[in-house]
Amino acid sequence: MKSDLVIAVDGPAASGKGTIAARLAAHYGLPYLDTGLLYRAVGLAVLARGGNLDDALQAAAVAQVLDLAALENPALIGRAAGDAASRVGFHPPVRAALLKLQRDFAAQSGGAVLDGRDIGTVIAPDADVKIYVTADPEVRARRRWRQLTARGEPVAFEDILADIRARDARDAGRDAAPMVAAQDAVLLNTTDLGIDAAFEAACRIVEEARARQG
Repeated sequence: MKSDLVIAVDGPAASGKGTIAARLAAHYGLPYLDTGLLYRAVGLAVLARGGNLDDALQAAAVAQVLDLAALENPALIGRAAGDAASRVGFHPPVRAALLKLQRDFAAQSGGAVLDGRDIGTVIAPDADVKIYVTADPEVRARRRWRQLTARGEPVAFEDILADIRARDARDAGRDAAPMVAAQDAVLLNTTDLGIDAAFEAACRIVEEARARQG
C-alpha cells in the first residue's frame, strides 16, 4: 500500500456513502471521518441552546467551539439532526469554521477516508481517490425510512422523500461549497446495488486509481 492514501467520498443523503466510506476505511486500515456528523452536531447544539438554525452567526459561533466528543451523541443519526445539519451547513461562516478541522484530518500521515458533500471539491481536492455516490431519490428515501422506522422513529415515507428532495436542493444550491461531484470523481450509482456490491465497486474504483498513480 502507498504510504499516504486519501479517499474522498461524496454524495447526497442516504446514497450509501457513509457505509461505503466506513468499510473502505476498515479495509485499507485508515482513519475515517463522517464530516456530516460535524454539521449534525452543530445543528443539535444550536437547537439545545434555543438558537435559530437559520442564523448564520449563531451557528458559526457553535461551530467554532465544537468539541469532537459531541460526535459520539447517538441523537446525531436521527431525522431532526439531519435536517438541522442541512440548514446550518448552508451558512458559509459555519463551513469556514469547520474547514481546518476537516483538512487537518485529511492531511494526517498515512492518509484518511472522509465522506460528506464537498470532500473532493473543497476539503481534499488533491485526494488520491474521489468517489461520488448517488442513487435515485425514491430509493434513498426508502432506505432512510427503513432506518428510522427500525429505530422506532415513526415517520411517513412521503415525508422522508420530501425531506430528501429539500435537502438535495439546499445542498446543491448553497453558495458555499455546493454539493457537486468533483470533475475527476468516479460516479457510483447504488440505486440497484446492495451494500456488499456497492462496497466491492468502490474497492475497484480505489484500486484502479492507485494503479493509474503507480
